[in-house]
Amino acid sequence: MSVVTWSAERTSGSARTGTLQTPHGDIPTPAFMPVGTRATVKGVDRNDLIACGADIILANTYHLMLRPGEGVVKGLGGLHGFAAWERPILTDSGGFQIFSLSSKVTEEGVAFRSTYDGSPVMLTPERAIQVQEDLGADIAMVLDVLVGLPAERSVLDSAVERTLRWTERALGAKRRDDRAVFGIVQGGVDPVLRRKSARGTASLDVAGFGIGGLSVGETGHECNAAIEATVPELPDDKVRYVMGLGDTEGMLDAIERGVDLFDCVLPTRLARHGKVLSRSGDYSIKKAEWVSSADPLMPGCTCYTCATYSRGYVRHLFNTKELLALRLATIHNLTYTLTLMADARQAILDDRYASFSAEVKDRRL
Repeated sequence: MSVVTWSAERTSGSARTGTLQTPHGDIPTPAFMPVGTRATVKGVDRNDLIACGADIILANTYHLMLRPGEGVVKGLGGLHGFAAWERPILTDSGGFQIFSLSSKVTEEGVAFRSTYDGSPVMLTPERAIQVQEDLGADIAMVLDVLVGLPAERSVLDSAVERTLRWTERALGAKRRDDRAVFGIVQGGVDPVLRRKSARGTASLDVAGFGIGGLSVGETGHECNAAIEATVPELPDDKVRYVMGLGDTEGMLDAIERGVDLFDCVLPTRLARHGKVLSRSGDYSIKKAEWVSSADPLMPGCTCYTCATYSRGYVRHLFNTKELLALRLATIHNLTYTLTLMADARQAILDDRYASFSAEVKDRRL
């Protein structure tokens, strides 16, 4: 039995809610993980994250193994001690970052050069698990083979097969019984390959499932179709996590199809560029129309930014390049996203998820 488990509470159609139990606390699902690539979510600290409603954050294996190194992090108390974050942490395997580099993929693993000093690095399925165990994450992701879309079917099929073999190797390398390993389903937008990958991954002793290979060039319709092909092949009693998905409509669609967990840099990255997420439609705070606005970034939002500052003030901060602008916008966008998850959960509990999702989408048009 894995130390990380998911227990169901209620369904509304195919949408479901439950609780993900980890050594560092329970996570009500559906849930969103703010991305703390280098053991920090850009622009905010731990107190901000807690105030925004974050139950879990994600950190990046690729970056942390290179700088400062997993040994340094381990010596400073693992990620929980290093980042002073007592709540759960999931680490990705680094596959997505390597996908964007000039890397060489073989059966052994992935060879690439460090983005920091150019030194050669070899990451294998076993090494990815060892690094994540040293980092002390509650949930470690297996090393997978990510393919950009569109792609030839033969390329996708090869990635599916290799990811399954790498998953078996990763599980064989696991040494910590107090941490969990999640498998990753690949297959692009091919429903046959998605089902094949999901069935193969479900046959292995993983604690949960990442649905990978999405948000890499496919349309929203293709993403939904890939999720629809995947979810029925996965067991009902384990968590389902769509990797890299974080837009409002995409997450609502995925929840409707039985997904529990998400992560994405979108809320924080947009915030740093002055893009405000809102239930009435996203907008740029930098526009001149807000110069004298006394309204909060989003009426009804309870975040620190909206409770304290006006649109006119936040616009002023952005247009004068004050660093505070980045923090205030990030706090709002994270609160917006995390509140969306909490509201979706309540709608499932109330058996009104379909109407809730439709209402949110209609208001944002």
